[in-house]
Amino acid sequence: MAPNSVLWFEVVGKDGPALRSFYSKLFGWKIEMGDPGSGFDYGIVGAGNGGIGGGIGTSPDGSGGFATFYVEVDDVNSALSKAEKLGGRTIMPAIEIPGMNITFAYFSDPEGHVIGLSKGMAQ
Repeated sequence: MAPNSVLWFEVVGKDGPALRSFYSKLFGWKIEMGDPGSGFDYGIVGAGNGGIGGGIGTSPDGSGGFATFYVEVDDVNSALSKAEKLGGRTIMPAIEIPGMNITFAYFSDPEGHVIGLSKGMAQ
């Protein structure tokens, strides 16, 4: 792995099961739950198709949590629309970076975490 590569992402918040359901439905991610006896509500998202792995769960300290990452999608506007239908909210509509063939946007999930969507950034 190259230096300074992104290795992992996390989305933690007040309701881990609802967050896992939201992201699983939005992006088709398969989320594997850890040991239910561990006392930590955390599911693992595998690194597929050259992506990075990560985790989605309930904040251990009950705080609002955090999330920061971009997701490469085929159609930014379709993904924004789907996010809204699942309880998310568009923060910044899709914009194209002139001369770079990159389109990106931001949405918030049902708990207010801001996530980036991209088309063309991974090329």
